[in-house]
Amino acid sequence: MRVLGIDIGGTGIKGALVNTETGELLTERHRLLTPQPATPRAMISTLAEIVKYFDWQGPVGCGFPAAVKDGVVYTASNVSKQWIGVNLRQALQETTQCDVVVLNDADAAGLAEMRFGAGRGQDGVVLVITLGTGIGTAMFVDGRLVPNLELGHIEIGGKDAEDWAAAIVRKQAKLSWKAWAKRVDKYLITMQQLIWPDLVIVGGGVSRSHARFFPFLTVQTKVMPAEMRNQAGIVGAALAAVMEA
Repeated sequence: MRVLGIDIGGTGIKGALVNTETGELLTERHRLLTPQPATPRAMISTLAEIVKYFDWQGPVGCGFPAAVKDGVVYTASNVSKQWIGVNLRQALQETTQCDVVVLNDADAAGLAEMRFGAGRGQDGVVLVITLGTGIGTAMFVDGRLVPNLELGHIEIGGKDAEDWAAAIVRKQAKLSWKAWAKRVDKYLITMQQLIWPDLVIVGGGVSRSHARFFPFLTVQTKVMPAEMRNQAGIVGAALAAVMEA
């Protein structure tokens, strides 16, 4: 089935048509900059531009960086606070005249990894962690998603974890890979102590460079790099649209 998947990030909004049977992108990704400030009006306009670019009238899946229930946005850590309470699903459907499904962006990436990537066939508790502008988390129990698990915002050492260990922090603070890996390791050990996952899958763009920081991790839980990389959010969003249909 062909679905338009859209992945909303802190710096860019990306979309592509997806074959939801194989997880393959049927088109090149089309990327637009995330508006700054990332207000509802500006972002909805940008999302509509992506739909228009593909001349698309079918189902749309959209991963959004917040807790989302029934299309309504409940948190706004990396976007404008104006988003809280906005029914993004309804707004996009009215703007694009398409059937739209909206879910947490990390949940979308997790769905892709569990269906087509490193989580294929994995039972037990699997935690997918995306390291980027923030820290996104998606947990699966015997393949079933536990939605909106915002574990990137737990407190470590008196700080919000993503403000201390997200991938963007490494660049902003000019940390070495080893120094940053120690922060990630502490975060993973905290996750282990809280939920004892059987497997942790590390995603986000930084997963391409896993060989540069995985050797410094000491956490006992098995850790694997994501396989879907930057396609995960788009593919998972498209999958969500099919699953809800």
